[in-house]
Amino acid sequence: MSLEERLKKEAHRLGFDLAGITTPEPPPHFEAYARWVQAGLHGGMRYLEREDALRRRSDPKEILPECKSILVLGMRYNPQREAAPPKKDGSPPRGRVASYAWGEDYHDVIPKKLRALVAFLEAEVGHPFPHREYTDTGPLLERDLAQRAGLGWVGKNTCLIAPGLGSYFFLAEILLGLPLRPDPPFPTDHCGSCTRCIEACPTQCILPDRRIDARRCISYLTIENKGSIPEDLRPLLGDWVFGCDVCQMVCPWNIRFAKPAAEEAFAPRSGLPRPDLHLTLHLTPQEFNRQFKGSPIKRAKRRGYLRNAAVALGNTGTAADLPVLQDAIQDPEPLVREHARWAVERITGHREHR
Repeated sequence: MSLEERLKKEAHRLGFDLAGITTPEPPPHFEAYARWVQAGLHGGMRYLEREDALRRRSDPKEILPECKSILVLGMRYNPQREAAPPKKDGSPPRGRVASYAWGEDYHDVIPKKLRALVAFLEAEVGHPFPHREYTDTGPLLERDLAQRAGLGWVGKNTCLIAPGLGSYFFLAEILLGLPLRPDPPFPTDHCGSCTRCIEACPTQCILPDRRIDARRCISYLTIENKGSIPEDLRPLLGDWVFGCDVCQMVCPWNIRFAKPAAEEAFAPRSGLPRPDLHLTLHLTPQEFNRQFKGSPIKRAKRRGYLRNAAVALGNTGTAADLPVLQDAIQDPEPLVREHARWAVERITGHREHR
């Protein structure tokens, strides 16, 4: 086998489902990305506006000048298959968590495997070489690179879709100061005339030109957004308390081909994927930190997670849930109090003077 074939075989052994190689040339859709930022569709993610961040995304060699090839990888996580089951009498109201966050944080799981691949490659060539590893952390246009490495195409919901596997993937990259033979780019778009993701999006954040208006996206609103959720969007969040999978759930490629995660670290933790909203709203800071240690949910912090839970309870709850929300109105965090008060008003239909 060639070095490239041995490298991909080792990647598969380590648990990666996708592996492809591309060149360090500038990504083909950088100008479209820059226009997306310029239009303000990135919301409050100000770090995307920085001159250094834009420069690095425009050319991988701005990150690693010695870069001669890029290994692009994908590891699947569990698909979210079905709508919420009907609530039974007496059962606690429950929220919903995006499936990528059911298990351990991929930022903790995948980098170890990337370092193992670098060690394998150094052993194969007999010497160290410059490299950089990233998994959703570096200034790279990951999906552009993945398409160019032959892994799949970027769908109308902006997710990378791999034929025969769907789109429930974590992506990762290793910039290599080592020349490797690139794979041919993925040649075709298989979305066709399908617009299910666009039509199903609860907040209509998917634009017809394959862009996302992050300011309306439930994943952005419940994770990246650190402040108040706009009142006109709160009813549209439904029962989502961390992220959203709707555009992936309705995709025919996922309905037909998505498979459970092979990586045990991504198996659902106890209490997920359908967290009890009453218990969530009673979490102390210490309990939150203990329960979500090593979980992606820690990104939202306690105040953001309880904010989201209050909105979900306002959208799905009844008068029986008001005592829990009244308790949340006394929370030390102003953000939690604000959204709990809104939830009470939504359930009762009575808007208090603010």
